Amino acid sequence: MFDPVIAPSGTLLGLLQRGRGDGTLHALTAPRAEALAALNHCVLHDPRHDWQVENRSLYYARLYLDLNGELDAVEAHLFDPEDVLDADESRTGLALAVLGHLASYGRLDALRLLRRYAAHGVNWAWALDELALRDDDAGLRALAAPVLARFPHDAEGEAELAAAVRDAFEPRPWRLWADDPRESIATRVRAAQETGCFDRWQRQMNSTGPRPGWSVRAVFEWAEQGVERGTPLHVPAARCLTAVAGPEDRPEIVEAARSGTEGARCTALRYLADGNDPDVLDLIEGAVATGSAPVVEAAIAAYERMRSLAAVDRARGWVHRPDALGAAAGRVLACRGAAQDRDLVLAALREAVRGEGPDAPTLWTLVDGAGRLGIACAAPVLRHVYRETASSHLRGRAARALAATDPSFAAGFAVECLWDCEETTREVAARHAETGDTRVVERLRRLAADPAEEDEVQTAVRSRFGPDTPAV
Repeated sequence: MFDPVIAPSGTLLGLLQRGRGDGTLHALTAPRAEALAALNHCVLHDPRHDWQVENRSLYYARLYLDLNGELDAVEAHLFDPEDVLDADESRTGLALAVLGHLASYGRLDALRLLRRYAAHGVNWAWALDELALRDDDAGLRALAAPVLARFPHDAEGEAELAAAVRDAFEPRPWRLWADDPRESIATRVRAAQETGCFDRWQRQMNSTGPRPGWSVRAVFEWAEQGVERGTPLHVPAARCLTAVAGPEDRPEIVEAARSGTEGARCTALRYLADGNDPDVLDLIEGAVATGSAPVVEAAIAAYERMRSLAAVDRARGWVHRPDALGAAAGRVLACRGAAQDRDLVLAALREAVRGEGPDAPTLWTLVDGAGRLGIACAAPVLRHVYRETASSHLRGRAARALAATDPSFAAGFAVECLWDCEETTREVAARHAETGDTRVVERLRRLAADPAEEDEVQTAVRSRFGPDTPAV
């Protein structure tokens, strides 16, 4: 999947792509045709950098409801000839998830589209999972024949069917079909279920991982095999070392951390860092200076896991370095530094935004640190990150940090956050938004009554209004 092209944050499309609350508010006041065009663009061209963790589907579904939007564009996208050529889930996943939410709100046109796509579309499994949560038994039973027809009645087809049953995110349709009154369907699904269970057991029995009695050298060799296969194993290998290594093995592990092969070096650094070995900080510094890219990455990751006072104190010296270790030191201070480190964390935050932009991965930790340390001077930078980042998760972190650092947050960004795409951001807004704004009161009422809203958000709404507070 190509990286999405994100429009400027000041445009309606840019706001909707980011999932910002202001996107909904602007769409509701824009010409309906313009708002629907922007909404359809977002649903048909997923704007998320990480589509597996960022939320947009409920946000877009709610806007379809508010605009009374038609689903013609979504239907054309799902059943475009390209669907046969591009089986990547990211092409249709967002549209199917939006349809799922719309179906839960009672949109029968969305439900019919999901049924049709489950029967004929390439990404049918996703559509079936959406229906498993929303459709009735009769609707699901009607899909048994077209879904099973996808799998030929030969050895390869039965194996693919067993894998589909085994890996289904929502098992409800398969359980219904296993009890289907049509014997040809029930027998085939039950056989696939049994095969899937056997496959799981067989994989567990055939594991090629660590065995009791392994030596330190054997663990290092296993980690190196992972490097050769392109599958890093140093993290589980470090856990294995915890089980097999004794005090007499420390010299061998330290030497591996200093000059071992890639897999062994990464494993040893992780193990020593987790154990707060007295030499590990020097070894990490040496690895950053002399190691390959994977070794440097493993050394940085191991260092950032450390919780010792020595690691924090070393960060105060490393934070000025213009390399990956300096950036990691800034993140360590953001997570575990004290009030005396506020200026260092603020400098690291400003430098990251200036050098890497508002979507830099390092900002996640630095933004959290600004909020944790209550760095009031960071508010202007946090506002910039909030407005400009394309990551809805990072924006949510910026909102939490602003709640702790910016006195204007409650009457400003907190209001639009009530319409944000991320439930954690809506939760922050529900706890902080000033209720003097009539939009806030009406939105809190709607969130409290919406069955699709997360429990945490509704709990936050209720917490704002106690016995002595006027009800919303």
